[in-house]
Amino acid sequence: MDNGASSYRRFLDGDDNALTEIVRDYKDGLILYLNGFVGNVFIAEELMEETFFKIITKKPKFKAKYSFKTWLYTIGRNVAIDYLRRNSKRTEVPIEDVENYLEEEKNLEEMYIIEEQKLDVHKAMKKLNPEYAQVLWLSYFEGLSNEEISVIMKKNARQIINLTYRAKGALKSELEKEGFIYEEL
Repeated sequence: MDNGASSYRRFLDGDDNALTEIVRDYKDGLILYLNGFVGNVFIAEELMEETFFKIITKKPKFKAKYSFKTWLYTIGRNVAIDYLRRNSKRTEVPIEDVENYLEEEKNLEEMYIIEEQKLDVHKAMKKLNPEYAQVLWLSYFEGLSNEEISVIMKKNARQIINLTYRAKGALKSELEKEGFIYEEL
């Protein structure tokens, strides 16, 4: 049982400190994952909060078939999809928020990406098809297995293998356009 699962079990047994551990360990990665769906770090933060709120209020059963992170990201993905469905016709952003949004997103991404991968790779991923970016993110940045990714993205294992192959090729092509020198992809 991974740390998130044991913390969640402790939370269900009444230990509020366990919830603090879960939020601390998973919030940054979840925000960036959700940002890939909505393209706005502020909304991604709200969706992260909504994901944890669902866990707190509904206390869904965690099945140890997959890792805790896979289970949590699946809930987050569903929250993001619900948000996108509700707001599919609204694309306006108040002009006064644009400057703050861009600065905040840049700071958050740089802080997290520097720890995980070079900033150039992340920028190239933003130019990819959203499914390509999502499968690469889950695989390489979050370290999830193809089976776990297939659960989150609601695709079968073969589709994930094919999607990963195409995504790596697209990323390689994008990096070459930018003159990026890489050792292995």
